[in-house]
Amino acid sequence: MTESDTTATVRLDLWLWAARFYKTRALAKQAIETGKVEVDGQRAKPSRTLRVGNALRIGRGEELFEVAVAALADKRGPASVARTLYEESEASRAARERLRALRAAERAGYQPPETKPDKRARRLIRALGDIDAS
Repeated sequence: MTESDTTATVRLDLWLWAARFYKTRALAKQAIETGKVEVDGQRAKPSRTLRVGNALRIGRGEELFEVAVAALADKRGPASVARTLYEESEASRAARERLRALRAAERAGYQPPETKPDKRARRLIRALGDIDAS
């Protein structure tokens, strides 16, 4: 991890990649361009420079992270080092855990059928308009 004393800034897409929010810089850039990343409450460009203390709102899949930049890095390192680059707010962490528990409960309630539907069941499924179910 490098941090220069003369220029204490790093590109946004590079930092998101180094902090392991996205697997590649291209994915980070795409997320920024589609508005999934905000810096201090405003949409940003991939070349936006980050400083320590900036507040980020990062949407990744169904998860939403609200973090503050704690350190700058322009190289990707181990996950243990990447976790030190940001501080996630407690409200953000609690909301993500609540959504994760909700999704797990929804999955636990769904039980796929043990066998394929017979001819009569397939006709009923088609009649209901759920053609994709089988």
